[in-house]
Amino acid sequence: MTSSHDWRRLHLAAALDQRSVYDAGSYVDAARLAERGALDFITLDDGFDRPGPDALAVLSRVAPATRRVGLVPTVTTTHTEPFHVQAAVATLDWVSRGRAGWRIGVSATEGEARLFGRRHAAPAEALWQEAGEAADVAARLWDSWEDDAEIRDVATGRFVDRDKLHHVDFTGTHFSVKGPSIVPRPPQGHPVRVVDATEAPARAVAARYADVALVRTARPAEAAAARAGLRAAAAAHGRDPDALRVLAALDVDLGDGEYAAEPGHGGGGPRPTPRGPLYRGGPVDLADLIAAWHRDGTVDGFHLTPAEPRRDLERLVNGTVPLLQHRGLFRTFYPGSTLRDHLGLSRPANRYAVAATAGGAS
Repeated sequence: MTSSHDWRRLHLAAALDQRSVYDAGSYVDAARLAERGALDFITLDDGFDRPGPDALAVLSRVAPATRRVGLVPTVTTTHTEPFHVQAAVATLDWVSRGRAGWRIGVSATEGEARLFGRRHAAPAEALWQEAGEAADVAARLWDSWEDDAEIRDVATGRFVDRDKLHHVDFTGTHFSVKGPSIVPRPPQGHPVRVVDATEAPARAVAARYADVALVRTARPAEAAAARAGLRAAAAAHGRDPDALRVLAALDVDLGDGEYAAEPGHGGGGPRPTPRGPLYRGGPVDLADLIAAWHRDGTVDGFHLTPAEPRRDLERLVNGTVPLLQHRGLFRTFYPGSTLRDHLGLSRPANRYAVAATAGGAS
């Protein structure tokens, strides 16, 4: 059970997106900078119509070069096989020692569909229904190995206890999966699932399956309403609403350094733009904005996308974060080693082990 104290922690995350950058060192440096600021996690966006390297592969390279910061690539559920997706995310959790997340994405354009040639583009509602099924079956496959399924008995030559491997036998609208997975249960049990819940079709998936929901809005009242709605919907699905983190997603332009924010930014809040909510100003005003939204219970934290990747991440980590730490609002060190630890989320029980225990006790 997650305590109310845990969900009132301030959570901060940042995007590492660097368009058309293929040098691994650039991503490693940025991730280490975010880790120096004790950010909960970093994200790396991806999509079939975006130039750049594969996000999950990049963060697999970043994993051994970092020690604490969470690593959350976008991995698309459209035109992909959920069995392969969950195995890749589980592998990232293993190589990072429990710091992996999965930002669930969909592919909506006909141009992207033509890259695969399997089917035409579909409406957002259908794509997110499929994504929800992918999130569901992924969790089942992560549970398909019990935690102690590996026995590695040299004397008998037995690597795994087959009684502790489970077929998931999942049949949905879009696919069916028998299982079990080819990867042992991840260190976190379930890597953290992140969903951008700004649009209605995605919001239903976030309420049911996400550990972290992102909401893009420039208005605190809208963010607070979205958070309340997501928590209520999560409770309706039988979830503990305190186990869902809702973060405001903002683009940030800190190019004005220590100067006051432009009207409509900073103390007046971020400004709506065609690309989404944008804050433009300095690190001090950004700290004030974050503190105000969190104090009012508007959101549980922020996911920030730098307008200029290196410059704005440096000003966030070296300017805004120390101000929040000085006010006692943000951690000065990581209290644990996994992304779930950073977020104050418990490690999920294995559904098949729990079922077997319950059956044995009856």
